[in-house]
Amino acid sequence: MSQNLKLSILDLAYYTENDPTPGHVLQHSTEVAQLADKLGYHRYWFAEHHNSAALMSMFPEIMIAHVAANTERIRVGSGGVMLPNHSALSVAERFSMLEALHPGRIDLGIGRAPGTDGRTALALRRSWEITKEDTFPGQLNDLLGYFAHNLPVDHPFVHVIANPDPSLTPKIYMLGSSGGGVQFALEKGLGFVFAGQINAEMAVPVLRYYREHFKPSVYYDAPKSVLSISVFTADTEEEAHYLAAPSLLMWTLLATGKRFKTFPTSKEANDYPYTLQEKAIRERQLSKFVIGTPGKVAEQLHDWADKTGVDEIMLVDGYAEAEARIKGYTLLAKEFGL
Repeated sequence: MSQNLKLSILDLAYYTENDPTPGHVLQHSTEVAQLADKLGYHRYWFAEHHNSAALMSMFPEIMIAHVAANTERIRVGSGGVMLPNHSALSVAERFSMLEALHPGRIDLGIGRAPGTDGRTALALRRSWEITKEDTFPGQLNDLLGYFAHNLPVDHPFVHVIANPDPSLTPKIYMLGSSGGGVQFALEKGLGFVFAGQINAEMAVPVLRYYREHFKPSVYYDAPKSVLSISVFTADTEEEAHYLAAPSLLMWTLLATGKRFKTFPTSKEANDYPYTLQEKAIRERQLSKFVIGTPGKVAEQLHDWADKTGVDEIMLVDGYAEAEARIKGYTLLAKEFGL
């Protein structure tokens, strides 16, 4: 069994009708991050999603700054910044500022997807031509060049600086849910986070491929890989499955092309009248989840760590109710002896 397994949290900032205001969602995220800081969780990340009435994390940098200022030890970062939506210079500038404010505590997780639909991507980037191009490889090169002050001498922006000192570089991770992202992580020698909550079936082969082919770089002396996966725990199996229902419903509806206005409550999700087709889809989603009592969850997470070779698992938050969320993270911290 894997020893000293680190636990971290990915916060999607779900907005449910139970929450008084969207601002309350972000305040609660801050409170959970403060709790995670005290409980011994390793890092707390925020995602980037656009054009969603159910998610309140559009620009993770804002919550990173807020949470880092209101915690003491825990690393804080993005899971991730969707680089195609931004200029590489602006990302380097923002994360250099965060690193200057909170030295040694900032993570930059980078994604290749837009994190939204095509029209919203157009609204963000303001050009159909850009939305149709695969600009990511060049953007990643530029981003790393801005941080390190080593853009090629013939680069049009070689004299543009994003920060006064290359030391203002956060820890950088490439995100992936298939075999694409891992290639960039290996090419540049970056850390790598695999999204098991999206594609659990590929987690083991991709993460093992990363570890087997990693070569030391200026960023990492050894491979640094993390598995993210949806986790729900409670005192009983029955309660844990009850709490996982909203997230399972969300993934089921997404697979059928349906949209939801706000994240469903546990009661709404457990009362939902699934069609036969939806029930079949729901069953297929279960591989993306770890659900159960703290002991059972710990056993499954250690198993995932052993199979993938990671020493850290990021729990993808999907609790619809604040009390269950706080209790779940507290139970797991105790079970793992964080």
